[in-house]
Amino acid sequence: MTHLTLSLLLLLAAAPALAQSRPSTPERSCAANRQSVATSGAIVLGTGGFTYDRFVRDRRFCAHGEFLEPAFVPSRDNPQCFVGYRCKVDQPWD
Repeated sequence: MTHLTLSLLLLLAAAPALAQSRPSTPERSCAANRQSVATSGAIVLGTGGFTYDRFVRDRRFCAHGEFLEPAFVPSRDNPQCFVGYRCKVDQPWD
């Protein structure tokens, strides 16, 4: 019974971490979205509806063999806001 109670308490303590929201780019200004990427280095942002992606400040936040692709997201004041980059896997045929 003690193990069950302890397990339930641990599960409840972890629940808020599972429900963390990500900032939604269309609801924020372009400058705020860009600042979030610059400050965090790497961050997951919602890009509208149920879509999201990971955006990075520079190559240090990508894995070995990945390259940077410029990333543009919709924002409250700019439909094509440059926020930073996405890490993309290098294709062997490129």
